[in-house]
Amino acid sequence: MPQSQGSFPPAGHEPGERWRAPYACRSSRSRGRLIGEPASATRGEFQRDRDRIIHSTAFRRLKHKTQVFVSHEGDHYRTRLTHTIEVAQIARALARALGLDEDLAEALALAHDLGHTPFGHTGEDALDECLAGFGGFDHNAQTLRIVTRLERRYADFDGLNLSWETLEGLVKHNGPLLDGEGRPTARYAKTGIPAAIVEYQHRQDLWLDSYASAEAQAAALADDIAYNAHDIDDGLRAGLFGHAELRSVPFLAELLDEIARLHPGLEAPRLTNELVRRIITRFVEDVIGEAQARLARLAPVDADAIRRAAAPVVAFSSAIETADRDIKGFLYPNMYRHPRIAPIRAQAAQVVRELFARFRAEPGAMPHEWAAGCDGLDEARRMRRIADYIAGMTDWYALDEHRRLFDVTPSLR
Repeated sequence: MPQSQGSFPPAGHEPGERWRAPYACRSSRSRGRLIGEPASATRGEFQRDRDRIIHSTAFRRLKHKTQVFVSHEGDHYRTRLTHTIEVAQIARALARALGLDEDLAEALALAHDLGHTPFGHTGEDALDECLAGFGGFDHNAQTLRIVTRLERRYADFDGLNLSWETLEGLVKHNGPLLDGEGRPTARYAKTGIPAAIVEYQHRQDLWLDSYASAEAQAAALADDIAYNAHDIDDGLRAGLFGHAELRSVPFLAELLDEIARLHPGLEAPRLTNELVRRIITRFVEDVIGEAQARLARLAPVDADAIRRAAAPVVAFSSAIETADRDIKGFLYPNMYRHPRIAPIRAQAAQVVRELFARFRAEPGAMPHEWAAGCDGLDEARRMRRIADYIAGMTDWYALDEHRRLFDVTPSLR
């Protein structure tokens, strides 16, 4: 695209300086909020979204929600909150380099994991099993429930009343939900679109058959970059694998060779840090270069041109896509399904399943604000209410609730 159209930084632009591309979302052109509100005198719409997310109860709970390791394993392992902060940093870096709206990218990064259960994906899988026959459980859909219904902070509405652009980006975190003929895409081909998303779609059309904004695409890739890098860091710290085992991934072997040439005999903690920072740098620089090439070919004149595109514009190159796949392929057996982690996962799933079964049999065992009104709900809505309560728990609170209700609670060690 010609530089005069503003798709690349202007001449003389310094690395890290802000600039705005024509395809960036603009707060002044937001499609607005479901419930109209007066404009802020000091903040744009996406800044307000970011601030509401940071001040939400669900955001604070992330500090005691598992990423991979439960909290007692050590102070230096990532939690959902520290992961989220790392994602936000990378999302802002991508947005700034590509001339996107940094506030929207940051808001999406900060909110993307609000719907996660206690005990990471283990808790999500267990809750999904508990809700078989009642629509299952999907953490993206749960995030939407939180920001549109479950947060109760404001006098005029439930939820956070976020802008259309932020809600769109959260729902389409993994791409379009419907194809051009209105059928669920691969992710939801078997289960169908989660009920929470379908219900909200009747209230406000989020364009489920299109890609999200470039800002949302940047936040989604920032998520991948962050957890690839920090899961390697945490796995090394935990002793689940060593630097030598990482050499089975060609991309990582090349980085380790580079570090060895520049810093021979480097002590293990510094070697790990040098590796992690190179992973992030290579991935971020690759995304920027690939996105610039795709944007030049597409020549989008506004944010909607990004949404209507046939493919994402913010993406990995084929080489880094291979590296991403190889890293995930290494981490799955060597970390997420490591023999040391498997018993903890089984115990965590047991806690979630037993809590759900108890509340299903005895809704009054939940706190009053959750139990109230359960008798008047049909079974599906009662099951969803129980899931909302459990999904909002931190690891610590879930274990405390289990101790309150059961004689024996797993130690998760």
